[in-house]
Amino acid sequence: MSMSKQQKLINVDLTELANGAIQEKLDHTMKDVMTNILNPNTDAKKKRKVTITLTMAPSENRDTLTLDAQVKAALVPENAATTTVLVGRNDSGYIEANELKSGAKGQTYFDSTDSKLKTDTGEDVDQVEKEASSAKPAPKVIDFQQQKKETN
Repeated sequence: MSMSKQQKLINVDLTELANGAIQEKLDHTMKDVMTNILNPNTDAKKKRKVTITLTMAPSENRDTLTLDAQVKAALVPENAATTTVLVGRNDSGYIEANELKSGAKGQTYFDSTDSKLKTDTGEDVDQVEKEASSAKPAPKVIDFQQQKKETN
């Protein structure tokens, strides 16, 4: 018995199985892959992978089977975000930690977002100086010119 080219003996079309659910899963996974590729925080050169796993469990008398389909993507993780954190104890002995924003400990920097001078941890220098001057009494200024006049 010869078969014509159009007659198929195994009619398992992935796009139509489970009312199109497998194709829908593939479409969703492909969207995730494309989103991952377009993410500027991932390595553009690394390959992504989509795997479709078909698991078939035959019945006891082997006249039917249950077909389970899973679609998985192997995506590229986002690049690490790295920073430097200053760690130490304050004058009261409590542990403090602040992100170093200036590039070097103790160095101030100009913050272009608000056009202000900032400390190495991002605090407004004007505000820090204002708080420091209000917390401590101003040092007494000795006016030598005045003393000279008084003694003459």
